[in-house]
Amino acid sequence: MVKIVFDNNIPIYSQIVDRFVIDICSGTLPPGSRITPVRELAMQLGVNPNTLQRALGELESMGLLFTERTAGRFVTEDAALIDARRREMSRSVVSEFMEKMRALGWNDEETVKLITVRRGENE
Repeated sequence: MVKIVFDNNIPIYSQIVDRFVIDICSGTLPPGSRITPVRELAMQLGVNPNTLQRALGELESMGLLFTERTAGRFVTEDAALIDARRREMSRSVVSEFMEKMRALGWNDEETVKLITVRRGENE
C-alpha cells in the first residue's frame, strides 16, 4: 500500500477506506491478495490499530475484503463487484470534473473537445 498523506479535515479511517478502494479497483491490490496484518499495517501508515481495524471492517462490509479465520484478510475475488465499484468511482470522478469545468465556463461539448485534443497530443 502506498503511504497516505492524511488530510486533517477528513476522518483517517475514511481516507484509508478510500485508498484501499482505489488500490483494489486499480489492481494495485489484486483479487485474492493477502492484506498485511493490522498491527504491522497500522505502524506502516502511522495510525492507531483501532482506526485501521475500523477501516478494514468497513471494507469487509462493502464486500471488498474478507477474513479467513487463521489466514488473515484478503481482497475479494469477485471481479464483478470490483468492476461495479470501479465504474461507480469513475462516474463520480467524471461528474465532479464536469461540474468544475462548467464552473469555469466550459460547456460539455467544449470540455469533450478539450479532452480529445489533449489526448491526441499525448499519443
